[in-house]
Amino acid sequence: MNILVIDGQGGRLGSRIIEELKSSLPSASLTAVGTNSAATAAMLRAGADAAATGENAVIVACRRCDGIIGPIGMVIADSLGGELTPKMAVAIAQADAVRVMIPFNRCENIVAGIENQTMQELITDAAAKLKTALGA
Repeated sequence: MNILVIDGQGGRLGSRIIEELKSSLPSASLTAVGTNSAATAAMLRAGADAAATGENAVIVACRRCDGIIGPIGMVIADSLGGELTPKMAVAIAQADAVRVMIPFNRCENIVAGIENQTMQELITDAAAKLKTALGA
């Protein structure tokens, strides 16, 4: 099972997702794709099995994964401080994979109906939903 973790900016969220998935899905192969090199490096340090950076890496990785997990902005063009390109958003949205999006009310994208949870609570819930969706 190949899981794609997407993050940008400093890679803090992606790093914490990788740490969570390493413990909850130890047999999964985790591929980290950062929208910038700092995010990619952070996710590699957190234990990703493979990593790449940038638009084309997102497009290619989306063709090779069973599940995608990251912030909700990963499917919103120009989100993550402008780091998420329209081509990235389309590749993620059209991927033949389960997508688990972690809702953050940031960057002028507000998700109605979500509770005010900590990042760790959101990550734990997202990892559990991904595991269930993939039948693991």
